[in-house]
Amino acid sequence: MKINSYLTFDGNCEEAFNFYADCLGGKVEALMRFSEMPAEAGDVPPELAERILHARLVVGDQVLMASDACPMSPYEGIRGNSVAINLDCIEKGERIFNALAQGGTIEMPFEQTFWATRFGSVKDRFGVPWLINCEVSE
Repeated sequence: MKINSYLTFDGNCEEAFNFYADCLGGKVEALMRFSEMPAEAGDVPPELAERILHARLVVGDQVLMASDACPMSPYEGIRGNSVAINLDCIEKGERIFNALAQGGTIEMPFEQTFWATRFGSVKDRFGVPWLINCEVSE
């Protein structure tokens, strides 16, 4: 069994996942638009056509998935959770933290803590909160 995070965006899922692929060194392996739904699923309203129905980002053996929200429901942002990344290399953790922080908000600087060699939290420019944790130093 694997447990994966599934994020929801407000029309910028494709932009976010391309950004995450660059930040994390991953590859966007799926990017399906609402307009690509099979005909038997029904008509797609024009305002949904180019939104992302499903996205899949693969980083090593890990997967992050997402979609765009339907504009018929008010989008309330990503709240009450974070995407956590655990690494064993401080330099890689720092690189990822700094990349995710571009245009975002650093909530806790990437620094030594009592539980980790380095830890930091950042909310990226898409509103996704990330926790970057390095328990050991390489």
